[in-house]
Amino acid sequence: MSKSTIRKRISLTVVTALVAGVISSVTSSTVANAHGGVVGTTVTNVAASTGTVNASLFVAEATSATGIAQAGLIANGPTKVHQAALSLGLLAKDTSTGINQTATVLAGGALSLYAYVSTDVAFTVTGGTLRTTATTGVSANATFSQSRTTSFHDVGSATAVAQVWDAPSTAGTYTIAYYVSGSTEGTQLSLASSTVGTLAGRITVTVVAASAGGSYSAVYSVCNADSLSAQPSRLGNNVDDSSAVDNGGYWYIGFAINDAYNANLDDGNIVVTATNGALVNYGETTTAAAGTASTDVTYANADTFGSVTVSQGTANAPVTTTVTISYNGTTVCTKTVTIRGEAASIEISDIATQDLSGTAGIANASWINDTSGRAALFKATTKDSAGNIVKNSAAFGTWASVAASLAGQTVVTAISVDNPATSTSSTSPWRYATGIYSCGAAAGSLASAKVQFTNAGSGTVVTSGNIPLRCADDAASVTASWDKASYKQGELATMTLKFIDTKGNPANNVGSTGTYTSLVPMMTAISATGAALTLTNQGTATLSWSVGTSTGLTAGTYTSIVDFTSLIAAGTGTRQTGTYTVSTGGDTTTNADVLKSIVALIASINKQIQALQKLILKR
Repeated sequence: MSKSTIRKRISLTVVTALVAGVISSVTSSTVANAHGGVVGTTVTNVAASTGTVNASLFVAEATSATGIAQAGLIANGPTKVHQAALSLGLLAKDTSTGINQTATVLAGGALSLYAYVSTDVAFTVTGGTLRTTATTGVSANATFSQSRTTSFHDVGSATAVAQVWDAPSTAGTYTIAYYVSGSTEGTQLSLASSTVGTLAGRITVTVVAASAGGSYSAVYSVCNADSLSAQPSRLGNNVDDSSAVDNGGYWYIGFAINDAYNANLDDGNIVVTATNGALVNYGETTTAAAGTASTDVTYANADTFGSVTVSQGTANAPVTTTVTISYNGTTVCTKTVTIRGEAASIEISDIATQDLSGTAGIANASWINDTSGRAALFKATTKDSAGNIVKNSAAFGTWASVAASLAGQTVVTAISVDNPATSTSSTSPWRYATGIYSCGAAAGSLASAKVQFTNAGSGTVVTSGNIPLRCADDAASVTASWDKASYKQGELATMTLKFIDTKGNPANNVGSTGTYTSLVPMMTAISATGAALTLTNQGTATLSWSVGTSTGLTAGTYTSIVDFTSLIAAGTGTRQTGTYTVSTGGDTTTNADVLKSIVALIASINKQIQALQKLILKR
């Protein structure tokens, strides 16, 4: 008996072995993302050679435009067998090629299967039939069971296998299983044996009576708002960019829309609209230029990539707009975005007092204290007309002092913004600019200093309000006072220190107070002790203590001592003392208090007795 005859006979016995599940499976047969996952008449099938030999089963994702399914031509080998394969009625296919594949097909449709092989193989199905007609490209030397639910392919010297499965006319879920012998020619005849056959591919096929495709599906569509680009590489997961867009910039809305089977939608009417006068423009497979209207209507297909460019309707003006994108009347994407305008206002804050004849700012750690490393005497924040923080670096405009605001006086000789804002994040220290000013040799104040910002885009000049500036000498002396005369255990006690220069003015907060020592009985320091203090622009600072100690508290009256070493050494400052009373907060009555109360009570009783005696004598 010839080998060919033997194979034909055992093809019928394969059914029993395969359905019984006694044949092992290929554990490494899942080749991730081997399929494209997109079906259609213009799709190119994935080559079988991209999978793993004897461990990958492919489905033709290219579909027939003539109503006839076509098997791949095995004579073309694994690099070309995919070229002729056409499925029919295929609606969806996942991207895997192993034993956990899924597909959706119309009732009466067909799947064209192909694989890269080096051994004999078999197919078995739980419904529908395996096609035998040679004109459709079925492998040579293939034998079939009478029900055509099992086929056996004598591969011989071929390196590819092809088979068409005709789906049943009844909707339901069916399984296609693909087995390989995994052994040499001498034992391939034993494919039906449980010790030789290996499950190399399995597809769970959902057969449906009608397609749910052709209309927009949110599940398989994405839409992203991005401040940098609308290129496809930045599209995915429906996660929007959280960045801010500066004046003159653009928002880009990239989107791709598919149907319920993740299949391409046909060309249709794409309508893009924007509120509040923003301008939009749509581009297919490219980033569109800035638009000229708030509505754009296009007949196109955004299944791969569509792009909407959003820009300001009025130059240099801020805009917050809601952009709506629809496909054939169905809303597929809605995004609300903001483009900031040019600077329209300047807010000045945290103004320090400069030293006499001083020109520099206070070191970052002691005044601005925002981790930016800038030495400054004030902060300057620019906002657009909608109240959004905007950048004020050289790309957006220039800073200058208002000369007229400094004229006619010698206290403040110059003012400037030397570190512009380069961020709009509410948590970034670079969201505001910082500035400095210079003082003459005499102490004094200037309430009307101003700075201005000239916008680069429009040339519009924005002027700050009056900036109160003060010039004073370094601290020469200090006075200290407690916020209360008496405290209870657990309370917070605060000492206010006022530093004065040699002319009696509140000291500047550019110079150092120097280190200090303190002795405060029955209290525990909260403020950092010993280090030089950072003063307010009125020359004050505060120190805090918690009333009580780790070993308890003894009620009574105590005196605090605070010494600023350098001031005392210079002979201009003195030791500061303060008296305060502390108590535990419970009953503080003493024996003397009790005795005093008893004496007062006796005196009151005696007076009442005397009054009663006088009343009796009168009668």
